[in-house]
Parts: sequence; structure tokens; C-alpha cells
Amino acid sequence: MARQLTRSGITLKGSAEIVSEFFFCGINSILYQRGIYPPETFTRVQKYGLTLLETTDAKLKHYLNNVVSQLKDWLYRCSVQKLVVVISSIESEEVLERWQFDIECDKTMKEDSAPREKSQKAIQEEIKSVIRQITATVTFLPLLETACAFDLLIYTDKDLEIPEKWEESGPQIISNSEEVRLRSFTTTIHKVNSLVAYKIDSFL
Repeated sequence: MARQLTRSGITLKGSAEIVSEFFFCGINSILYQRGIYPPETFTRVQKYGLTLLETTDAKLKHYLNNVVSQLKDWLYRCSVQKLVVVISSIESEEVLERWQFDIECDKTMKEDSAPREKSQKAIQEEIKSVIRQITATVTFLPLLETACAFDLLIYTDKDLEIPEKWEESGPQIISNSEEVRLRSFTTTIHKVNSLVAYKIDSFL
């Protein structure tokens, strides 16, 4: 973690690394908590002073690592606006949940800008609160009673050149949904606001 911080505070590169790492942990947590992959395909890891679950599925890990690597580049360039984890029924393809993370970036911050003052500990405490809320959502989210799959949507600036293997997608909105806003965190360069939307009476 030392590489993400200078003695004085947070750099643009360090902020992009912190936020992309949060998304890797957060997406893993969502996939585990919502039962998208079998629990035996996850292993326990220590992060942010918490015990988190991380996938051991080789294909999923490769996919998430590629996404997070690309996301880190877009965060560094301040060209990403939001990331959405979409959970839908495999059978009906109906969208049942949307985990939305809105990303604000201070575009005045450049590679050679003076580091921002904020401690690693303070940022980790904020991230810990978000992860804890993701874990706690199982107490109020409807049970997913059908086999589900997930998609990742990343909203970028319109003039951004899209890499190969990425494709444009619709918003995949839920009809008849409730929303719960979760906590936010900030590195002072990037701020992430999160919410989860879920379908009401999905299986009635």
C-alpha cells in the first residue's frame, strides 16, 4: 500500500489505485453475498481491517483483473463516471438488481500536481464502512430465488476511445424498483457514491 501514498498525501495515480482496488473487493463481495457464484469458490482475505471474500474461479478472477486494470487507467485519466453491477435472471433475462457506484473526479488534479492531504487510515475507514454496508444488504434485499448472472457496465466520457472486447450497452434499468443509498468515500481526488436498486416482488 505504501506505493499509493507519498509522505505528503494522495497523488492522482495513488487515488486511481485505491479506488480500483475498492471496486475489485466490492464486486467480489456483491457476487458472494448475492450467491451469483457458489460460496465454495471464494476464499477469505484480510483487507481494510475486515475479512473479505475473494473469488478463486480462474475465469472470473481473470475477467475482474482485466476490468479493474482498465478501470484504473480511466480513473487516472478522470474519464469514468460510474460503474454498475447488474444482476439478472438467467432464465428470463430480467434485471433484478443494480449496484450503482457514481464516480466524481477532480479534473484539476494532474500527474504533477501536489499531493492531497488525507491519510490512508481515514480513506480505509470510509471504504470499510461501504464494504460493511454491502455485506449488510442481505438483511433487506429480496432473496434471489432463481439462477442469476451479472454484467458490469462502465460509463465513460463520450469522447473516450473504447478498447477492443468492450462494447456499448443499454442502461439495463429495473422496472418497479426500490433504491437504497449506501455510504460514500473520497480520496479527495475521486469520490464514490453508491446505491443499490432492486425489483419489488420479483417472484410473486
